[in-house]
Amino acid sequence: MLLVFDFDGTLVDSIRDLAEAASELSAQYGGGPLDSRAVTLMVGEGAHVLVERILEQAGVEGAHPDALGRFLAIYDRRMLDHTVPYVGMIETLAMVSRDHQLAMLTNKPEQATRRIMSFTELDRFFDDCVFGDGPLPRKPDPAGLQWLMRRHAASAAQTWLVGDSEIDLATARAAGVQICLARYGFGFDRVDTATLHDGDIIIEKPEDLLTAVRETGRQ
Repeated sequence: MLLVFDFDGTLVDSIRDLAEAASELSAQYGGGPLDSRAVTLMVGEGAHVLVERILEQAGVEGAHPDALGRFLAIYDRRMLDHTVPYVGMIETLAMVSRDHQLAMLTNKPEQATRRIMSFTELDRFFDDCVFGDGPLPRKPDPAGLQWLMRRHAASAAQTWLVGDSEIDLATARAAGVQICLARYGFGFDRVDTATLHDGDIIIEKPEDLLTAVRETGRQ
């Protein structure tokens, strides 16, 4: 089976560093500070969209083409201050990688993602990754997921997307794969639970993925 993981909010808890970087950018344009809850509602669709939402929240009008570069520079300074893998994630990946293929699909830019992956030692689990600033469309477009499926010769029935947000849910639906939603992730607050199906899987902590995979294998 192919397990494709989202990054922020699924593998790592990065919201504090994202929120502090967002607040610093907001301040540079005359806006107020942004707390983690506010930024949680902004992230998930790539850095460009996040910056647009920060400026909108700050009341900034007009085009500011330098804003994305400013944010990326700020985040580059802050991204390793508080970001860590979720408790139990390293152990879970070590276990599931024994019997299953792993890949990553994120809307986050490649440079930032790879730096965090290296710092947290998550890079040893993921040889195949699709990033938000690569040639493929960002989630919820399923193209990146489908590319990973082809690379691993995995059908939709053999693929899970493990994520935490409505973006991940929509991506899984578009590709026809099994969704596994991480309730512990900060993006889960944006998921409309009324849209969930009986077969959708929700995990409360990373270790629950092991149980879910085993139970599916016994069906």
